[in-house]
Amino acid sequence: MPERSWSGKRERQYEHIKSSQKKRGASTSRAEAIAARTVNKNRAQSGESRSASKSSTQDTSPQKRGGKRSGNRQGPGGPTKEQLYNEAKKRNVKGRSTMSKQELQNALGR
Repeated sequence: MPERSWSGKRERQYEHIKSSQKKRGASTSRAEAIAARTVNKNRAQSGESRSASKSSTQDTSPQKRGGKRSGNRQGPGGPTKEQLYNEAKKRNVKGRSTMSKQELQNALGR
């Protein structure tokens, strides 16, 4: 288990997600990473962590999202504005901070 401050419930949740991912064919390290991210996001959303990012607290929970953003097809609305912004940042798109979601999509050629 990555963190000692997790409650018993979060420990069980971590182990369940990890074993579930391994059954689906993920490597041990990938399964551990997915489980830790999921548990940490749930902790942030329920106020159990000391600090949390805006995307952790305001985004849809991993259980409700159900893989909508995995792979290239990222849910009914496509990628979030934050995801588009991060991609624009990687590509050094000028003026990205003032762009809307639609403008970011156009600048990235989507």
